[in-house]
Amino acid sequence: MPEISEQEYNQQRLQQVNEALGSGMFVYVRKLLQHMPAYDLALILESSTAKSRPVLWQLIDPDFHGEVLEELNEEVRKGILKSMRPEKLAAVAEGMDIDDLAEVFRTLPDSIYNEVLNSMDSQDRSRVETALSYEEDTAGGMMNTDTITLRPDVTVDVVLRYLRLKGDLPDATDSFYVVDRNNKFIGAVSLAAIVTAKAEAIVSSLINAEVEAVQAELGEQDVAQLFERHDWFSAPVVDDAGHLLGRITIDDVIDIIRENAEHSMMSMAGLDDEADTFAPVIKSTKQRSLWLGVNLITALMAVAVTSMFEGVFQQLAILAVLNSLVPSMGGVAGNQTLTLVIRGMALGHVGDSNARALLSKEVAIGFLNGIIWATLIATVVAIWKQDLMLGGVIAFAMLMNMTAAGLAGVSIPLLLKRLNIDPALAGSVIITTVTDVVGIFAFLGTATLLLT
Repeated sequence: MPEISEQEYNQQRLQQVNEALGSGMFVYVRKLLQHMPAYDLALILESSTAKSRPVLWQLIDPDFHGEVLEELNEEVRKGILKSMRPEKLAAVAEGMDIDDLAEVFRTLPDSIYNEVLNSMDSQDRSRVETALSYEEDTAGGMMNTDTITLRPDVTVDVVLRYLRLKGDLPDATDSFYVVDRNNKFIGAVSLAAIVTAKAEAIVSSLINAEVEAVQAELGEQDVAQLFERHDWFSAPVVDDAGHLLGRITIDDVIDIIRENAEHSMMSMAGLDDEADTFAPVIKSTKQRSLWLGVNLITALMAVAVTSMFEGVFQQLAILAVLNSLVPSMGGVAGNQTLTLVIRGMALGHVGDSNARALLSKEVAIGFLNGIIWATLIATVVAIWKQDLMLGGVIAFAMLMNMTAAGLAGVSIPLLLKRLNIDPALAGSVIITTVTDVVGIFAFLGTATLLLT
C-alpha cells in the first residue's frame, strides 16, 4: 500500500476525533489524545471549530496543558485561556519554559494576569516578571533562563561530577557558559569539549572564542540572521553590562522564521498572521472588513480617473474593452518587484547603501518588459482592429505603466519602512493603486489626445 502524507494522516486523525466527539464517545477521544505529542494536540485544536475546542481541551491530560499552550497560535490560545481559572493557569505555568511562559502571559487581560501572578509562588512570579521586562520581539523577550554556568578556573573533572549530581541537562544544551563571580559572560564551552577533554583540563582553556553573546535588546530578525550566518545551535544573551541573562536555541529561531514567513504571506492579504482559521463568522468578518474598506477606497481612485474619460468611451467603445489590460499587466509587474524587495529587506539584503542600485535595476527591467509586452500587445491590437494608431496608444501606455511599476515596486516598500509601516501589509494595496491610476491615465489620456 502507498504511504500517506503527513497532511493526509493528520486529516484522517482529525476526522476520527470529530466523529467520536459527535457520537459522544468522550472516553475514546481521551484515549486517542493521550498518545499524541503536544504539537499534534495543538494541531487538532487549531483544526477544530471554536465550539468543539473547549470539549477537546477538557479531554487533554492536564499534565500536557502547558506544552500544548506553547504550541498554539495566539488567537486560539486566547480562546483557551479565557476558559481557564487563574489558579489552574498558575499551575500550568510551573512547567513551562520562560520564553513560552512570557508569550502566554502577554495574551492575558490585565485583570487575569494579576490574578495569575498572585496565585504563583515567588520563584515562578520572578520568572514571569523577568521574561516580561523585555519587548516580545527582542532577544530578551525570546530567551530561556534555564542555563548551566561554569567558573573559568575549575577542572573538567569538577564539571563532570557536578553534571552527574545534577542528573539532567536543559533541553537543546550544546554549550555551557563561563561566567565570573559577578555573573559576567566570559565565553562558551561546548558539551563535546567537556566530554572529550582530559579530567585535569581547566575550563578556561576550552573556551570557544567564536561564540558571541547576543545583546538582550537585539531584534528577533537580527538574532535569526546571526544564527544563519554562524550556524549556531544556541547563543548566550547578555545585558548592557555583559551579565548573562539566558540563552536562545535554534527551535526559537525556527519559530521566528516561520512566523515571519506567515506574517509576510498573510499581511499581503490584509490578515493577521495569528488569524484563527476556524474563528466565529462575526469575528472573522470584522477582521476582514477594515482591509476591504481600504481596498474599496483605493479602487474608487481608479474609478475616478476612469470617469474623467467618460466621453472617450462613448466615441470609441473598444477602449472600454482594452482598459483593464494595461493596469492588470502593471499590477502583476509591480507586485513581482514588491515581493522581491520585501524579501530582500527581510533578509537584510536591501538598505540605504544599495537602494539606488536596486531602483535603477528594477526600472530598467520594467522598461525592457514594457518594450517586449508593448510590442506584442500593439501587434495583436493593430491586427485585430486594423488600427495602427490604437496599437501605438496601448503600446505607449503599457511601456509607461511597466516602467512605473518597477519604480513603485522599489520605492514604496523603502518609503513605508522609513515611516515605520509594514511594507508587507500596505505595499500591495498602494502599488495596485499606483499601477491602476498610471495605467488608466496613460492609456485613456493618450487615446484622448490621439484618437479623438
